[in-house]
Amino acid sequence: MKTVDIYTDGACSYNPGPGGWAAILMYKGVEKEISGGALDTTNNYMEVLACINGLKALKEICKVNLYSDSAYLVNAINNGWLDAWRYSGWKTADRKPVKNRELWEELTALLDKHQVTFIKVKGHADNKYNNRCDALARGEISKLTQA
Repeated sequence: MKTVDIYTDGACSYNPGPGGWAAILMYKGVEKEISGGALDTTNNYMEVLACINGLKALKEICKVNLYSDSAYLVNAINNGWLDAWRYSGWKTADRKPVKNRELWEELTALLDKHQVTFIKVKGHADNKYNNRCDALARGEISKLTQA
């Protein structure tokens, strides 16, 4: 099974507002950048969407090291929130509906397929791939707001 590194990031102006997402997939020295955006969204939505689109870009089942600066995304996986939401009928600990449920359901299907390890990185620091994802995501916002 191939091991792929994926860096992801999401960005949003005014939260909610125009947003962008980006992912960089890396395998054996080859890098692939993907990105997109939406006019009316939130930062958290873009963070999870970046992860989903990064995983969807894989052409076969892989082991993945997924790097994100999103505590929302990484904690949902590493702290077991996603599993708890699934088993509680998509309710939070205080019995409220999980926000962005459709994204979490889509991500769940991808996580059932691939072996993914989530790694939290510090945002806006010295990680060149995180910074590149941020620039790509912000570039998508610029495209949307200049159109």
